[in-house]
Amino acid sequence: MPSQFRIPKATIDGAYGALMTRFARRTWGQVPDNAHVLWHHKPLMRAVLGFEQKVARWDALDPHLKAYAEMASAGAIGCSWCLDFGYFMAHTKGLDEAKVREVPRWRESEAFTPLEREVMAYAEAMTATPPQVSDEMVASLDEQLGHAAVVELTMMVAVENQRSRFNSAMGLASQGFSDVCELPLAQAGTITT
Repeated sequence: MPSQFRIPKATIDGAYGALMTRFARRTWGQVPDNAHVLWHHKPLMRAVLGFEQKVARWDALDPHLKAYAEMASAGAIGCSWCLDFGYFMAHTKGLDEAKVREVPRWRESEAFTPLEREVMAYAEAMTATPPQVSDEMVASLDEQLGHAAVVELTMMVAVENQRSRFNSAMGLASQGFSDVCELPLAQAGTITT
């Protein structure tokens, strides 16, 4: 499904725009649609990009669990752009595509371990409005992952909520990033939170 920009698609221009476009094409093969939206407010865009660079360096949480949590949150929000890009990123990082593609329907899938299921349930509970996180959820994850990883997991879900809610509100839909992957992205069933 092509994106339906809710505000006009900005033309990325100038020297900074050329650098950003070149970086995006080299890194992801194309310029993400959200860059065309963020370009309308360059100071905000620079702040978001700087923050995302810092987020990418966090390493207390296993990258598989991080990917599952982000995609579960994006799926709960219904952000097809984020699921598409998340699958692409998991592919480029060498994660198991057959497993990653099942995240949108993790409850029905046999692919996940009990810990992975807990992480995705936590991500969905955090994403619900109002959040539905319980003391028991946090205690179980803390026991299995440790304090630093639980804090990182919690912040990653919060960051993905920001991403997914922004992209959904701006009308961005799947851009075809996952087309380069071996398997098609699974379609989410009805997610109840």
